[in-house]
Amino acid sequence: MATGERIRFFRTLRGMTMKYLGLMLGFPPNSADVRLAQYESEDRTPKADLTAQLAEALDVSPKAITVPDIDSMDGLMHTLFALEDRKLIRILDADGLICLRADIFEGGTRAADFEQRLRAWQEQSAKLKAGDITKEDYDRWRYHYPDFDDTRIHVAVPPEEPVKSKRGRKPKAKE
Repeated sequence: MATGERIRFFRTLRGMTMKYLGLMLGFPPNSADVRLAQYESEDRTPKADLTAQLAEALDVSPKAITVPDIDSMDGLMHTLFALEDRKLIRILDADGLICLRADIFEGGTRAADFEQRLRAWQEQSAKLKAGDITKEDYDRWRYHYPDFDDTRIHVAVPPEEPVKSKRGRKPKAKE
């Protein structure tokens, strides 16, 4: 979820109008809603100090607003929280194991599509574990996703052997 989407999500969650939040941030009354609209539409990106003010006004961590760095544990957690907010996943305890599950009961068609994608990934992972495909095949599937996902319509089929073009580069897969 982009920064503007997160701002809009938390603003509406708190029942605030753009004008109200803009005034809380100290924007002039005649342009408070316009300034907020620019951030929510991604026409402008808030700098760190404004992000901190937004977070305080919305009663969230600045990390909950910014585009998360999924290479950090905090960023990864905020990504998962955003997916939960969008009703795409939910966290469960299954016999003492923590599990994330596509929330197909609450998330509608987007969650069902997400679950289908997770199932395709799980199928490839199971094929790797069973020895039906190589690690190279598995990685090619993941790193070119969704090009080689044969559970979806209009996908490319990976070539048996990588073919090099005249310039020595592998050609891109076509849909």
